[in-house]
Parts: sequence; C-alpha cells; structure tokens
Amino acid sequence: MKNLIIVESPTKVKTIKSFLGKDYEIVASKGHIRDLPKSSFGIKIENGEFKPEYRVARDHSSVVKDIKQKAKQAETIYIATDEDREGEAIGYHIAKAIGKNPEELPRIVFHEITKSAIKNALENPRKLDFSSINAQQTRRLLDRIVGYKLSPLLSSKIQKGLSAGRVQSSTLKIVVDREREIKAFKPEEFWSIDAKFEKTIESLLVSFDGQKIEKMTIKNGNRAKEITSRLKNEKFIVSKIDKKERKSSPSPAFMTSTLQQAASSSLGFSPKKTMMIAQTLYEGVSTPNGTSGVITYMRTDSLNVAKEAIEAAREKILNEFGEKYLPEKPKLYKSKSKGAQEAHEAIRPTLIDFTPAVAKSYLKPDEYKLYALIYNRFIASQMNSAVFESQTIIFKSQSAEFKASGRKLLFDGFYKVYGSSDKDKLLPELKLNQEVELSELKANQHFTEPPSRYSEASLIKKIESLGIGRPSTYAPTISTLVARDYIKIEKKQIIPTENAFKVIELLEKHFPEIVDSSFTSNMEETLDKIAEDKADWQQVLLEFYEPFMKKIEDGKKNIKSQKVVIPTGENCPECGSELVKRKGRFGEFISCSAFPKCKYTKNLGNKVKKELKVIEAKCPECGSDIVERVSRRGKFYGCSSYPKCKFISNHEPINEKCSECGGMMSQRELKTKIVKECLKCKHKIEIKR
Repeated sequence: MKNLIIVESPTKVKTIKSFLGKDYEIVASKGHIRDLPKSSFGIKIENGEFKPEYRVARDHSSVVKDIKQKAKQAETIYIATDEDREGEAIGYHIAKAIGKNPEELPRIVFHEITKSAIKNALENPRKLDFSSINAQQTRRLLDRIVGYKLSPLLSSKIQKGLSAGRVQSSTLKIVVDREREIKAFKPEEFWSIDAKFEKTIESLLVSFDGQKIEKMTIKNGNRAKEITSRLKNEKFIVSKIDKKERKSSPSPAFMTSTLQQAASSSLGFSPKKTMMIAQTLYEGVSTPNGTSGVITYMRTDSLNVAKEAIEAAREKILNEFGEKYLPEKPKLYKSKSKGAQEAHEAIRPTLIDFTPAVAKSYLKPDEYKLYALIYNRFIASQMNSAVFESQTIIFKSQSAEFKASGRKLLFDGFYKVYGSSDKDKLLPELKLNQEVELSELKANQHFTEPPSRYSEASLIKKIESLGIGRPSTYAPTISTLVARDYIKIEKKQIIPTENAFKVIELLEKHFPEIVDSSFTSNMEETLDKIAEDKADWQQVLLEFYEPFMKKIEDGKKNIKSQKVVIPTGENCPECGSELVKRKGRFGEFISCSAFPKCKYTKNLGNKVKKELKVIEAKCPECGSDIVERVSRRGKFYGCSSYPKCKFISNHEPINEKCSECGGMMSQRELKTKIVKECLKCKHKIEIKR
C-alpha cells in the first residue's frame, strides 16, 4: 500500500515524484480547497464566538473526491503544503475535506524542493501547527468582516461595485496621500553655480563670502548673476586635496520584497510576474540532473541562510574567484523589516553548481533572467566588499570655494560577480596651492520637484517598511487595487483614480482605523502573537468586530450619499418619475430616480456601429449587423440590436452557408489550420494552412 503525500501545486507533483520511489503517491490540492462561501457572510457569531462556515469550492470538488479515494488506500497520509501560515491552514482544510483528523496526520515541511530536502522532511515529520492555523483563520475572518460589511456601504454611498479591505485600503491611502502631496506642491526656484577648471574638471560652488552654499541657497537669477560676474575676475588655487578609501558592502540575499523591487528596476518585471516565475523556479525546472526546484521558498521576510548553503557559496567563491574575494568569516544578515517573522531562509539557489551559465540552456528567457538575479545576489552576498578611493579637490578664490569629486575603484570585490557598470570618475593629479584656470562658469536655473509617484516596487518597499501585510500579500494587494479600478499603472507610475479619492475620504472620516497604517501594522503584530500562542484569536476578532459593526450601522444612517446623479429632463416610461444619469462600475447609464422601487435602466444610446467593429456577415436571426465585442472571457460576436435580438457566437460568423443544413458558418484560425463550423448543426470543415 502506497504512502500519500499531498502538496498544493501540480508542478510539485512531478518534481517530488522524480525523487521518491514507487512507495509514494503524490497528489496536488491545487491551492485552497475550502473557504468561506462566496454568496453569504459565512461566519456565525453566537455569544461572542466566531464560527466560520467553510465550504469545499465547487471547482475543487473533483480534486477532493480524488484525494479521498487515494487517502482510503494509503498507509500514511502526509500533509506537505507550503511552509507558512497559509500553507498550514490549507493542510488543515485538506484534512477536514477528506474526513481525517487534522491532529493525527503527519506534516512535513521543506523550504526547497530538492531530493535531500524531501527525504529529510519525511524522516522528520511533525504535527500541524494549530497556532499558525488560528492566525491565518483570524486574518481570513477579519478580511471577510471588513470586505463583506464595509464594501456594500461604499457601494450604497459612492458607487456600485466598490470594495474595501484591511490591507488593500491602508495601501490605497498611501497612494492617495502621495497624489495629494503632488497636487498641493508648489515649485520653488533656485540656482546653482557650476564651473570647469582646467577645461575638464567639473565643480560646484560650495561657499561664497564665507557662507555655505547649499541647495536653494541662491533663490533668484539676479543673485546668481551677481555671484558669477564677481567670480569671473578672481584667481583660483587648489586649496585642498582629499583622498579616502571607502568600502561598498554587498547586499544580502533576496527576500520577497527586495526580489520584487530588484526585478522591477533591473528586469522591468511586475511583482505579479516576478512571483509567478519564482514559483516555477521553486517548484521545479529541468536541470542537468533531472527536474528539481532551483531556488528556496520565495515568500519570505527572512535573511537567514542555512550553514550548508553558505559553505557551498564560500567554496564556489574560493575556487572561481580566489582567496582575496573570500571574507575570513561567513557574512550573516538580519532583516530590518518591521514584524519580520524570520521563519524561512532568504531566497537563494538550491544547487550551487547550477550556475547562470549552465541554467541558460535549461530555463526559459524570463526564468533565466530572474534566476541569474537570485544566484548572483546570493554569491555576491558572501564576498568581500568593493574598495573605492573617493577623491575631493577644493578650488578657492578670494571670495568662493568650488568642490570637485571623483572616484576610483581599487578592488572590485563582490562586483566581480555582477561586472561593475560603475565607471571611474578620475580627477587629474594636481598639487596644493597650484593656480588653476577657470575655463567655464555658468549659473543654472532649477525648480524644486514634487515627490514622485510610487512605482510597484517603491510601493512594496513602503508598505513593507510600515509593516502592512506580509510577503504573500504584496503583489496580490496591488493587483486587487488595479482590478477594482482604484489605481492605474502608466509608465511604471501608480496613479489613483477618482474613485480612490472618494473612498479614502469616506474611510478617513468614518473608518479611520481601516486606512491607518499603524492600525494595520499592529493587527499584523497581533496575528503574529496568535501564531506564537500569545493571544486568543476569538478575543481578537471580538474586540475588532463589535466597535466596527457599530460604525457600520451608524454609517448606514448618517453618511450622506456621494453618488453623482444628473437629471435628464425625461420621465421614466414605467413609473413616470424623472430619469437621471448615473455613473456605475462600467461607465455612465440612465436609470429611474425612484430606484430601488423602480428598477428601470437603459443605455446612453451608444451607436454600436461606430464604437464596435462591424463584420461582413449579417445576423441570421434578424438581419442586423453583427459586431465584435469583448467580455471578461475574451472576444465574441453578437447582434448589434441587442437586447432585442440575442444572437451570439464565440467564433466569427462568415458569409458562407453550411452544405449540410444551410445554416450560417463561423470561422476560427489556429496555428496549423482554419476551422469552419456551422452555427446550427456544428458541421465542421478543416483547412490545413
């Protein structure tokens, strides 16, 4: 009888199967198999106790049935979901869904999917961690309470389809606050005085008449002109030459936030794309020794690294680069993230000999780029610092001083891995008191600039520093804000929409804790305490729920509607009330002012032929034009007279009749063939390209 190992991802199944023999069957849950219901609140609250009503997701019923059947025949059932709170909770729900006692099933954990890690995990099973499960359950229930109770209030007061969330809304406030700063910003004028000595040495004015010149010291052009006219006639000498050695230390191996930031700035990857590729690298790719996970777990806020991995990196550095690049002692790093759990390792390669040079032949282009970034960062983190010589020369006249700065690389250190792109900026060899020629003097006008908008990378850095959310929530939070039309990303800049301002203004006034980063951060710390068995999860929920619901009830009565309605001057054909123009989630529309008593609505009279692409074929049901439309599921074709005529086709109708029944034919183009199919009898004709 086989042992059953239950993982989350189907990709892991293939990788783990390659490590284990015939005695093990591996099956994937494909993520969450039980959750709160989508159609109802799903939490019973009785006598101050919260009871979640979990359901097996409809699209997972066949998965659960398969796991149940295999579990009946298994000698031992191992829970092998991801090693984090969410993975712990998924493991609990798997046990419940297949009718097993979660307290009895052995739990195995591994932070890398390699043969040694899997075998070590099987030799050292533990039990499910119920404190972590309670912490994750508390997070889920908190998010359901906020989303399910607050979102309808926003929809009723501002616009249908709006939503709020504990992490989502506090992140949105950060974006809105930055946009407010930008809008309120007033540029200020200032001038700089730049000079060239000996024709090539670029220098900046640092003092004049004994006064230090800093940014914005020179406020206007008249003052700048006065200074330059005086200095043109003065003689300059070299008053100071300063050379100092400075070290540039390597950065630690990546954690989730720094990986997303680096991939964004270096590779142009969005956080979502970065995590998708990292997931593949973690779960298993082709290597010279077969399928294997090539990086450690990618959702982590830890900078810890296993001793074995550090030793392997040090041996690689010694053999490949030489002794001078290897520090005397291994370098250890500690996370500065607020609330870092340090539960996992940092993100590092699992196979030190799977170098980027080797990996290039096995990985897809984007996989290779991200893997090389992770590999090189890890190796560099264990190398000696680079050493630079900073150079400073002060040029002095009777009334002013100019400063020139340069830099020279003395030892490349960890840059050896990256290949330093920093070019030396060398200053010429000059002597003290040497007279120098002032070859150019310019007064340059500047204006202060507003703070820049957040990019996805800089927003993640910000929310991480404030302790909002955890590594697994960074990318999904931004994706949710985009999906809800709260933000737009243009040229890598995050721009809040009008809805974002309305929602944040309402929340700031009536639900300040929901958008308060300190409150959200403190709640994350409370969840950490639950995971450490230092707080009662039921009590945490109760302390949040009761005051929150009082505000919801108060808001229903006292928050004024901010919905924009514009009278049209027309009357409703169903009840006679005035028709008004409203703005909905999908744009403007006409509805009855007596809503919700009267539910009459109509489109704004958009001329479909002008706005939508009209194809050659005519509707087989009414003879009107057929237009190309786009839905969430993709492109489709429908009658322009909709909703009077409800003709629809997934494939483009063409002006050909079916040879079998005389019905209208449709056409779709595939890579190797063109398929024509009758919309009526489904008769098919395939034409090879």
